[in-house]
Amino acid sequence: MDGITHRAMMGEYIIYYNGKVVGGIYDDRFLLKQTKSSIRLLSDASLETPYEGAKKMLLADIDNRDLMCKVIPIIAKEI
Repeated sequence: MDGITHRAMMGEYIIYYNGKVVGGIYDDRFLLKQTKSSIRLLSDASLETPYEGAKKMLLADIDNRDLMCKVIPIIAKEI
């Protein structure tokens, strides 16, 4: 998917889409920011905290490429 980049940060990875933070990989979990659309599209996803003191994020199914290609650009538009 074009537009996706990442940056290592404190042993984890922050995921960007067109320069906007949309999520990250934390303790081997792919977590995405909560937006109105991501909550609707990932309605079965559990909410998890990436690290102590952080806002909860949606646990994404990294194996569902089609859904991730749909959700990630939407998140970037809504933040």
